[in-house]
Amino acid sequence: MPPSLVAPEILIFSITYRFVFQTSMASMGRLMRAIRVSEFGKPEVLKLLTDVPVPLPGEKQVLIRVHACGINPVETYIRAGTYARKPNLPYIPGSDVSGVVEDVGRNVTAFKKGDRVFTTGTITGGYAEYAVVSEEAVYSLPEQLSFKQGAAISVPYFTAYRALITKAQGKPGEVVLVHGASGGVGIAACQIARAHGFKVFGTAGSPEGLNLVLQNGAHKVFNHREKDYIEKIREAAGEDGVNVILEMLSNVNLSNDLKLLSYGGRVMIIGCRGPIEINPRDTMMKESSITGVALFSSTKADWKEAGAALLGGMESGWLRPLIGPEYPLEKAAQAHEDIIQNSGATGKMVLVI
Repeated sequence: MPPSLVAPEILIFSITYRFVFQTSMASMGRLMRAIRVSEFGKPEVLKLLTDVPVPLPGEKQVLIRVHACGINPVETYIRAGTYARKPNLPYIPGSDVSGVVEDVGRNVTAFKKGDRVFTTGTITGGYAEYAVVSEEAVYSLPEQLSFKQGAAISVPYFTAYRALITKAQGKPGEVVLVHGASGGVGIAACQIARAHGFKVFGTAGSPEGLNLVLQNGAHKVFNHREKDYIEKIREAAGEDGVNVILEMLSNVNLSNDLKLLSYGGRVMIIGCRGPIEINPRDTMMKESSITGVALFSSTKADWKEAGAALLGGMESGWLRPLIGPEYPLEKAAQAHEDIIQNSGATGKMVLVI
C-alpha cells in the first residue's frame, strides 16, 4: 500500500481556487513564480510561470512569503479533473504553506509582518512564491520547527487528530492500529496516539518505513507485505482486539479490519481508492462501527480544539513532522507523478520555494 495515500475527502479546500489577483501589484513591478493549471489533465498541465502578479491581502487576510508547500494526493485528483469539486480555471494548487508574513490586510489583529506561520488553506494557492490566506487559516509556527516541517502540519496532523480524537473519541489506554503509518498522516497519527497514551501499532511496507514508524511513536510495527501480518496483529492485540483502526487504504484492508476490532471497536476511513465487499455480520456481534473522516467538514470549534492541541505538541516537542521527498517549484509535475506512483515513500512530500 502506498504510504501517505490519503482520500480526496481530507483536503482542506482553499476559500477559492479561482485565479483572482489584484493587478495593481503588477504595475508596481511585484511579480512572482507560480504553478498555474489552465486545463485539467496529466501532471504536465502544471505550468511554471514567472510573471504572475503578487496578490494583495484584503480585509482579514494575510500575505505570506511562501518558503514551503505541502503536496497532497488529492491535489492530483483535482488537477486531473476527476475530483467531485472542480476549481474554476485557471488556478494555482496548494493549501498547506509555511513561511513569513509579508503583509496584512485591514482588521488583521493576530499576525504582523515578519511572523513565522503555517496555514490550513489558502485563497490564491500555495504552489507560488506568495499566497494570500484568510486570517482564520493562519497559525503561528514555533521556532523549533523548520518551514518544511511547517508545510507538513496542516492536512496530516489535523486529519489524524480529527480521526483519532474528534471522530473516534479515542481514550488513553486503547489500542490503535495505524495502517500506512509511514506516510504523512500515518506518522502524525502515531505521534498523536503515543502522546495521548494509546498503545500504538503501525504498518508499513519496507524496513525503512517500519523503522520510521517505531521512531515516531509506535510500540509495535508490522510489515503489510507479509502474508501473515494480520495474524501477527491479532496476536499482539490479544483477546480484546484493536479498539481504533485508522485506515488509509480501506478498499484493500476494510474486511480484515473488521475482524481485528474489539467490542465497540471503530474503523476510521481516511483513505480509499475504490470499492470493497465486506460482510456486515462482522460488525454485529462486536457492535463495531465504520466512520468516514472528512477534514473539510470540521467546524470552527473543531479547528480551534485541534489547533490548540497541536500547538501544545509543537511546544512540548512530540509533534515532529517527518519530511519525505523535496521538490523545487519547477518539479511540481514530477512530484504529482511520484506521490501516486511511489510505493516506498515515507514522510510528507513538500515543494521548497
